[in-house]
Amino acid sequence: MVYKVIGLMSGSSLDGLDIAYVQLEEVRGSWTYQLLQSTCIPYPIEWRLKLQHAATIPVGDFLKLHTSYGRYLGTQVKSFIVENNLDHKVHFIASHGHTVFHEPQHHTTFQLGDGASLAAVAELPVISDLRSLDVALGGQGAPIVPIGDKLLFGHYDYLLNIGGIANMTVWHNGEPVAFDICAANQILNGLAERDGMTMDEGGAIAAGGELLVGVLEELNNAAYYKKVAPKSLSNEEARQIVFPILLESDHNTADMLHTATKHIAQQIAAAVAKYPHGKDSANMLVTGGGAFNTFLVTCLQKELAAYNVAVSIPDEGTVQYKEAIVMALIGTLRWREETNVLSSVTGASKDSVGGAMWLG
Repeated sequence: MVYKVIGLMSGSSLDGLDIAYVQLEEVRGSWTYQLLQSTCIPYPIEWRLKLQHAATIPVGDFLKLHTSYGRYLGTQVKSFIVENNLDHKVHFIASHGHTVFHEPQHHTTFQLGDGASLAAVAELPVISDLRSLDVALGGQGAPIVPIGDKLLFGHYDYLLNIGGIANMTVWHNGEPVAFDICAANQILNGLAERDGMTMDEGGAIAAGGELLVGVLEELNNAAYYKKVAPKSLSNEEARQIVFPILLESDHNTADMLHTATKHIAQQIAAAVAKYPHGKDSANMLVTGGGAFNTFLVTCLQKELAAYNVAVSIPDEGTVQYKEAIVMALIGTLRWREETNVLSSVTGASKDSVGGAMWLG
């Protein structure tokens, strides 16, 4: 079967809305994908602020923002379809939404972006709310990307995504295990914003800084890093680990960016050490915005050399849109009523077929 799906992803780094038009094909249980069209729509400052502060506004305003953001998504999808001449070529939309609240210990998670509003505006079927069932079943609701890692990228030993939060999928006894590692682009972008920039392009500023040994030790000592999988970080939890240490310090930005980058690389390497590959050498697929950070990738390669793990950066489309591609797959599995969230990853009581369907 062949499915042509639009996957939508909005990550914790708030850099923009990823839209991926993907062809997915299943033949006798094996899945392949082609990224046919894609774009990242940067958030206007108004939307960045709305999403950044969504969790702190009154309930009535929150509900209106939920539907407003759903309509915003629908408008962007319609424009994408027109610009790429995709009328009558899209089977459905799979939308992750934007996570604004995540407390799986209370069986609660919330991704902003009302699926009904999106379906009404885009005039296409929509699958949304992809995490809630897993959380209701006692799972972390995160990461949910490992089903895509298993079906589309299973030939890699480690699959690392460096977005606002770094997360990784590894194989343990033939089954995927995945977890959030640490805050990543959230830290780096937050530090760059102190000097009036949206990001440290390629890690150039960080590369020119010096290591703050005491700060690095404090960062690496966070209690979260001692927890075993399954585990996940909400945006707020990730910020609480690192933001007070970094953003409230008097050190210069270059030194803090340098130190934060080393911290991210060391935590990724520490996560790899907990799941040894048992081979002469192994490979790690690196995707997400952090894969474009040359200094971060260099630091990571140095840290992983001790474990005989080589870093592999795929084509630019996969680097930037892997999560949106996987959202398209998760939506397709929901459409087929097949498992799309793995309990071996999230700790839920069973695998699940997650997602609400809106027929538009």
